[in-house]
Amino acid sequence: MTDEADKPVSEEPASETPAGGEPGQAPRRTGATRSEDALSDQEQVEQSVAAERKEWWDDPRLPWKGEPTAADKRCWIAFALLGVYGLVMLPLRSLILGMSTYALAIITGSTIAMVDIGAGLRLGGEPQWWMWVTIAALSVMKFDWIFWWAGRLWGRGMIEIIAGRSRWAARTAHHAERLAERFGGIATYLVWLVPFLPSAVVFAFVGAARMRLRTFLLIDFLGALTNRLFYFYLGYRIGEPAKDAVSLIARYSTYITIAIVVVIMIKSMRNSRKETPAQA
Repeated sequence: MTDEADKPVSEEPASETPAGGEPGQAPRRTGATRSEDALSDQEQVEQSVAAERKEWWDDPRLPWKGEPTAADKRCWIAFALLGVYGLVMLPLRSLILGMSTYALAIITGSTIAMVDIGAGLRLGGEPQWWMWVTIAALSVMKFDWIFWWAGRLWGRGMIEIIAGRSRWAARTAHHAERLAERFGGIATYLVWLVPFLPSAVVFAFVGAARMRLRTFLLIDFLGALTNRLFYFYLGYRIGEPAKDAVSLIARYSTYITIAIVVVIMIKSMRNSRKETPAQA
């Protein structure tokens, strides 16, 4: 009987045991690997926190790219004040007309005021009509330099903001931009003669094209003067019926103002209701 000890022992390949672990298990990570993973996790957390903590100016809807400069902020404040002025004047126009046509011409350069003054000349009055037309032209263009300034600062960013308000705004902005591209500085004058085109797009375009402010204001004034003269002449040609129509509007100016305020309140309430579900 052969002794078991005399039997040859079969050599089996030893299973490789990973360093620092049991056989068949994945190798353990070293301290350097763990620190690298922790660092990458920390970077991801920091990136997510940074994405959540966006600055107020880091908004694609704003015209500038990156952090705004002092000039950007001043121009943006000017736009905000211009919006407030427009909202305030919307109901006040009718009240001012009820007080004085000339006050309306001075404050707003109103088309109604030009028609009324032109009709007054037809009826034998208004010896200083040219002065009122000039004042109205200066009044109606008094804020145009803000759009020129915005175009100089932000270029196409300003045009995109105007065009992004609605489909109609995008369509008319496209035509206004083509007009400016084709005629250059002369488009500043032509936009006063073409109805329904947003003059702000043309003014921003020529500002971005580095037109001098003095040149822009001169061309803009000539366009505004031509526009006011047109309505003045229209009132002159119509005569007394135009005068009666303006007087009728002035008589009911209080009711017109109330109606405008009600419409503004209804629109603001509807907009707030639309924004509330979107934020929720």
